Amino acid sequence: MLHDPSHRPQPIFADQIKLQPQEKEVLRRLVAELAQIAALPIHQEKAELWRRLNDLESERPMVWINEIPWHEMNVNEELTLRTQHPWAREWETTLRQTLYQWRHLPADMIVSDFVECPLAIHSTDFGIIEDVELAKTDEANPIVSRHYNIQIRDWPDLEKIKMPKITHVAAATESRFRVMSEICAGLTPVRKVGQTHIWFTPWDYLIRWWGVQEAMLDLVDRPELVRSAVDRMVTAWIAELDQFVAQNLLTPDANNTRIGSGGYGYTKALPNPVEMPVGARPQQMWGCSNAQIFSEVSPDMHWEFALKHDIPWLSRWGLTYYGCCEPLDFKLDLLRRIPNLRKISMNYRIKLNRAVQNVADKYVFSYKPNPAIFATDNWRPDEARRELITVLERARGCHVEIIMKDISTVRYQPQRLWAWAAIAADAVQRFRS
Repeated sequence: MLHDPSHRPQPIFADQIKLQPQEKEVLRRLVAELAQIAALPIHQEKAELWRRLNDLESERPMVWINEIPWHEMNVNEELTLRTQHPWAREWETTLRQTLYQWRHLPADMIVSDFVECPLAIHSTDFGIIEDVELAKTDEANPIVSRHYNIQIRDWPDLEKIKMPKITHVAAATESRFRVMSEICAGLTPVRKVGQTHIWFTPWDYLIRWWGVQEAMLDLVDRPELVRSAVDRMVTAWIAELDQFVAQNLLTPDANNTRIGSGGYGYTKALPNPVEMPVGARPQQMWGCSNAQIFSEVSPDMHWEFALKHDIPWLSRWGLTYYGCCEPLDFKLDLLRRIPNLRKISMNYRIKLNRAVQNVADKYVFSYKPNPAIFATDNWRPDEARRELITVLERARGCHVEIIMKDISTVRYQPQRLWAWAAIAADAVQRFRS
């Protein structure tokens, strides 16, 4: 994630990375295993299926799982880290989680045939960090309940929202690249990767600083203040994007990069990232936005206080994805105003028949099943299967992706999620065109 409203970005230092021989060996073994998996022909087959989905030529619905409660998933020490260096532990975590997902809940995931070395990019962020009180039921779970303390109350407070400054710490990138290249030598290529898909969501930030109830009331009581706040957030994001472009730090995302709150970005409509590793322009990439807090807001107000302000951002991109957890089945007339809209999020709370009729075959129908099924006392696989079959039956003729996300818990029974992945993989095979 480019920004995290819960903490300030940490400075990036160009310190030399010094790993112990045993740490290098741990990482090399994981990379070797991943390289063997990446060489399997199934990944090219799946990439073509994702491409056909996103180009509105789908052969069958696609399935992907994200936002996994990793603290509950460790089985047979598969996720237990063996390295000690902080940088090595971050990379080891990524490698182990990718291997784990491939073994147990792959669905239509694709494993890259190279290792990413992210450019060491630092953003000064938006100037405000959430002031929050937390309520936890599980100390190991990063998903918590929050009470936000208000930081934006009136016009002067809008000045707290700052314009970000982007810096590429090239020496840090080179330090990481040298170590990764040494470890991956003879196994798989290492590629420098810049900023890929950007999760653009002004309202997800504003409500953390404004307060949910307060912001919703101000849509009526102080509309000009709200409009100015959203405009300032959009201006800040665009100022940051312009710096990415000026410094040639963007990398295309028409590959197994997550797009919006949905699945992968494969498409013929945008450049192949292999042919343009860095230096892309926004019109060669996917854009996205959402306004999750506007779930119960009318289409007119959604336009006036959210989407209208997003258009300058969304118009910069080659293709766009809209939505996350808000039901959008009754807002299609609104969404059609988005330039190059290709994918629309459809939360499980939609009226399914209306959603299918409105989306039809004009966009990708990005369906999000209810993750609460994993939180019950007793796991009910038959219920999971019924939900999927019902959706897929009614959505015949649509271009559908099934995205299981926002999984707060599996009740420390990871086999529940493994089983769901198998159920979903079986279900979509029945709906080949």
